[in-house]
Amino acid sequence: MMPSTKITGDLIMVSTTIILGIAAVVVVLLIVYIYNSLIRLRMRVNNAWAQIDVQLKRRYDLIPNLINTVKGYMKHEKGVLEEVTKARASLVTGTMGQKAKASNQITDALKSIFAVAESYPQLKANENFKMLQEELSGTESKIAYARQFYNDSVMGYNESLQVFPKNIFAKLFAFQAREFFEAEKKEKEAVKVEF
Repeated sequence: MMPSTKITGDLIMVSTTIILGIAAVVVVLLIVYIYNSLIRLRMRVNNAWAQIDVQLKRRYDLIPNLINTVKGYMKHEKGVLEEVTKARASLVTGTMGQKAKASNQITDALKSIFAVAESYPQLKANENFKMLQEELSGTESKIAYARQFYNDSVMGYNESLQVFPKNIFAKLFAFQAREFFEAEKKEKEAVKVEF
């Protein structure tokens, strides 16, 4: 009876070792899967921000042409042109929050230029101005879409950082939540329409 007990004990030990080995491999694979999924989500957020940056750069490049076209017609509106130029300069450098603020300032300043342009029929009729206005309008739409995509990506990423078991690994590997691209307070206010 002794030899069969030893064989049974050896089989139990081998089986236990195999089970522990499989469990260890499963745990390692789970950790790798969770880590890689967090990396993918973070890369998606980075890509979404880069897409916003591309559109902001496109708008940045269009603004000097618009200002040069408008300058001759809008000599009395220097403040509006200076506001656009100042906001444009702050768009190039800074953090995501600073760029978002500068982007919102440029949007407001461009709205002012287009509103003031209504007072200048020759400017409104200028082909170059029309073309720039259309390009900037298209770029603004692309920026809005890129912001939406960025916020969707941030939501997915931040959600992953908070759900179990990813939240444990997110803290362990120092993944940080990202900020949403938000509208300024004045953009959230009700629009007043007067006739």
